[in-house]
Amino acid sequence: MKIYKIYILLFVVAVGVNACSEDYLDIESEDLNSENFFNSQADYESALVAAYDLLQSTYLNVMLGDIASDNTLAGGESATDVIGIQQIDDMMHTPVNAQLSDIWRWMFAGVNRANYILEFQDKTDFPEKPRVLGEARFLRAYYYFELVKFFGDVPLVVDKRFLFGDQFEVDRTPKEQVYAQIEQDLLYSIENLQYTTPDVGRATKGSAQALLGKVYLFQQKYGEAADVLDDLILSNQYSLVQDYSTIFENDNENNSESVFEIQYSDLEGAGFGCLQCSEGNVAVGFNGIRNYNGPLFDSGFSFNVPTQEVVDLFEPADVRKNTAILDIEEFAAANGATFSKGYEHTGYYNRKYIARQGDLNTGDANLTNPNNYRAIRLADVYLMAAEAYNSGNLGDGQARTYLNIVRNRANLPNVEFSGSALRDAIFVDRRLELVGEGHHFFDLVRTGRAAAEINGFISGKHDVFPIPLEEILLAGDRWEQNPNY
Repeated sequence: MKIYKIYILLFVVAVGVNACSEDYLDIESEDLNSENFFNSQADYESALVAAYDLLQSTYLNVMLGDIASDNTLAGGESATDVIGIQQIDDMMHTPVNAQLSDIWRWMFAGVNRANYILEFQDKTDFPEKPRVLGEARFLRAYYYFELVKFFGDVPLVVDKRFLFGDQFEVDRTPKEQVYAQIEQDLLYSIENLQYTTPDVGRATKGSAQALLGKVYLFQQKYGEAADVLDDLILSNQYSLVQDYSTIFENDNENNSESVFEIQYSDLEGAGFGCLQCSEGNVAVGFNGIRNYNGPLFDSGFSFNVPTQEVVDLFEPADVRKNTAILDIEEFAAANGATFSKGYEHTGYYNRKYIARQGDLNTGDANLTNPNNYRAIRLADVYLMAAEAYNSGNLGDGQARTYLNIVRNRANLPNVEFSGSALRDAIFVDRRLELVGEGHHFFDLVRTGRAAAEINGFISGKHDVFPIPLEEILLAGDRWEQNPNY
């Protein structure tokens, strides 16, 4: 059974602890009595499931990773529909943004739940403890990586919970030190995890290798990235799904290409008062077709709509286009469907993560879609490895080999470029392979292309998002805001 697809009572944690509250002063300071916990493997496993649970709230990170880029527009009903998303799309970020506050609170809640386990890692011994700690450290690395991507320097707390009051003592840590901790955690995970797991959805050695490769790539450590990604590829533990059209379907979850997949379920509903309480993939409903009536798909809120620019980038023979992009005008005409045009209607929808018919529609149907998020796919690994070989001057031949594996699956011919032309080809294929999966904004930023590609992007400002004002105030107004905000 998939891990954390069953609703559990989650642990109280102290950063954004009262998760359903919008009042940043409403903080519960209750400390769990650890003397009555972590006495058995079952206790550690329960805490680990709670640490996994915050992965489900990363649906918002994924949406914004495309909306902030030139891949998609905010969409929605109007220019004021979820104003925080609209502002991010328009490069009008402010420190008062509900969605950025959610990402900060939810990711730190994930860090805290992992740290809770690691704070008491020495309390009780059992044979499976190295695996449990390896998964906990993978999760801490995953959440901290999300925080660094969005905010740059963030408070770094290791092997203890960040409790109420600590914000007056802990400062923002330079991102280089945060990256160093992420690397340490992932190296530990690689050493202590296997390629197989007791439950579908857990982190594996492969997950840790892939994430470490990405972390190295973000720091332009190309040699280190190539080494760890090569090790993963040569393990032969994963293989590309040959029929691209099936990768994102609900009956093909956790497939051979999935190196790490975030599990969702339609068994436990939620409401807008507590979006992160949903066991479903909230992004799927937000991406859905507005007022839709017809076959195959379900209605949604028409956010995150692909741009004509990214649609036009696909070559005619590229089989990825029809899986990534839904041309709603064409589909409606062919299938007798009806829909409404939302704000910034482009005529296209993100077909990879769009509401489909057939789920339970528990609670609010738009908030409990069961579509898993393919967080790291083997195609992503190949393209990262290609970039590392090319950008690190480690061998364009190997870079082309990795790139062409992905292109051939897409029904495209080999490329024969070298140098900067090959780099540009890798970037284009990376964009098309991963469109709609939340990577493009961060790829543009880390490769220095964002100012040239995103309207309104200012280098030295928009490379990171502003620290939420409520967090600065909660820390006694001691933390310096990110530059130019």
